[in-house]
Amino acid sequence: MARQPLLADRAFYLGPVFRDAADRHGAVFVTLDRPLDVSPGLGVDLSYRVLADVVDELSGRLWEAGVRPSEQVVVHKTDNVDIVLLTCAVSRIGAVPVLLSPTLAGPVAGQLLQRLRRPWLITDRAKLEGPLREIDDLSMLVRRTLSVDDAPGAEPLEKYAGAEPPTPVRLHPREPALITHSSGTTGVPKLAVHCAGAMWNRLVPQKAMGWPTRGETAALHMSFVHSRFYHLLGVLLRFGSPLVLITDPDPATVGPLLARHRPGIVETHPNTFVLWEELADAPGAPLSRVRSYGSTFDAIHPRTVKRLLNASRRRAPWLIQLYGQSETGPVAFQWFTRRSASRADGRRVGTGIPGFTRVRVTAADGSRARPGEPGRIEARTRGRILTYLGAREHYERQLDGEWWQMGDMGYRSRLGALYLIDREVDRIDAVHSNLEVEDTLMDRLEELREVVIVPGVDREPVPVVCVRNERPLDPERWREATADLPAMAEPRQWRFEELPMTATWKVKRVEITRMLAEGARA
Repeated sequence: MARQPLLADRAFYLGPVFRDAADRHGAVFVTLDRPLDVSPGLGVDLSYRVLADVVDELSGRLWEAGVRPSEQVVVHKTDNVDIVLLTCAVSRIGAVPVLLSPTLAGPVAGQLLQRLRRPWLITDRAKLEGPLREIDDLSMLVRRTLSVDDAPGAEPLEKYAGAEPPTPVRLHPREPALITHSSGTTGVPKLAVHCAGAMWNRLVPQKAMGWPTRGETAALHMSFVHSRFYHLLGVLLRFGSPLVLITDPDPATVGPLLARHRPGIVETHPNTFVLWEELADAPGAPLSRVRSYGSTFDAIHPRTVKRLLNASRRRAPWLIQLYGQSETGPVAFQWFTRRSASRADGRRVGTGIPGFTRVRVTAADGSRARPGEPGRIEARTRGRILTYLGAREHYERQLDGEWWQMGDMGYRSRLGALYLIDREVDRIDAVHSNLEVEDTLMDRLEELREVVIVPGVDREPVPVVCVRNERPLDPERWREATADLPAMAEPRQWRFEELPMTATWKVKRVEITRMLAEGARA
C-alpha cells in the first residue's frame, strides 16, 4: 500500500485533466467551431472552468444512470468536441471509455461491439438512424443505450441532468483505462487497450517537447477518438494553453478562425496539412504567428512542410513530426526548420525518444540489419498497449520479446536515423518506395492534393491522383514529372472525397487496390 502514491504519480488519468487545469490556470479560453451536442446552449466561447464543470456534470449523469467502475462505455456519435468531454466523464468515475470513430460503417462498429463485454453505448440520433441500423439486434450487444439528444430507442442523458457528481475513481495504473481502435487500413480495426501507466510513459516525453511553446494558443483539428489527441491535450492543459478545437477542416472556415486567434501551435493530420497549404496565402495571414506545427499519424510531404514554415512570420518556426502507432504511441521524432526543410528527405522519420523508446531494423532472418539495409521496423517502448481486445493471438504475433513489429519497412543510417520505405503490405517489386515517389510527385506538381501509388491487378504500380479544385490532370505535366521515375500505369484521377480514409485521414491503400480490381472508376 505504501507504493500506491508513487504508482498514482506515474499514471495519466483522463478524468481530472480539465478540473486540474482549471484549478491551476483559471478561466483560460477554449473556442469551438460548433456548439457541444451535450450542451448546445453554452455556445462556442468557453473556458477551462466551463469544460471542467461539463465533465463533472456528465459524470454525475452517467453515475445516476448506473455506470460503475471498470465497466466499458462505448462513445460512438457524430464528430464533435463533446466526444472528449464524455470520454473524460467516463474516466472520472472509473469506467473504461471505448472510442469508436464516427466514420465507421455500421457492420464494422457491430463487429467491434461484439468483442466487448456488453458495454454501455453513448450515441445520438444520427448514428442510431444511420449506420447503427445495419447492426442486427443492437440491444443484444450493449447493456443500455444513452443518447446525447432525443434519439428514439435510447435514454436521453438529459434525463439525469442535475445529478450530483460522485467522488472521482482511479483504477490501478496497469488496469485498462482507455480503449481505442487501430486505423483499419488493412481490414477490420483492432481494439487497442491502454492503461494509465503506459499512457504516462507517452505523456512525459511529449511534455518535454511541448515545453518551448508552453502557454501558446493551440489550434487542433484531430481525431477525438485517437489516443494521440488525449496526450496532446494533457500537455496543453498542463501548460495553460488557450485552445481552438476544430471539427470542420474546410479552409474557408478554418482560415478566418485562425486569423482571429493567431495560434502559436497548430496540429492536425498530414493530409489536412496538405489541404491547409492554401492558408499560407489566405486573407488575414492565419498562420503568421505559428511557432510550432505538430504532425503525427503518418509521414508528411516535404512540400507541405516548406509551405507551412514559410507561412509563419515568427523568427524560427519549426514542425515536429512523430512516428508511431496507436499501439505504441510515438517511437521516433524529428524537427524541421526552414533551413532543414529545404533539403529534407520525406522518408526520414527521426530517431528514438531517449529514455523512452528504442527503434531497430531487422533483416529477413531476424538479425539486426546493417546501416542502409532495408528490413522490418521494430520498436521497444514503455508506452505499448496491454493487448488487442478479443485478438490476443494477433497481439502476441506482433511481438519479438519486448520488440513490437511496426508493420513498416525501412532502414537506419550510420548515425541511427530511421528512414521509412513503405508499409509491408503495400510493397511493389517494381518500385523501391511508393512513399518516396509520392513525395517527388507532390513536390514537382503543386496542383496535386494527393497521390497514392498502389498495386494494380497484376501488381503493377498504379498512381491514383487528386487535383486541387478537381481540375483535370495535365497529361504533359504528368509525363514530364514522371520521366525519370519507375514505370507506372496511367494515372487514375479521383476526387479526394472518393479516397477511402481512416478517421485520421490515412488513405486505405488496400481498399483502393480492391476497388481497382473490381473495376471501380471515379
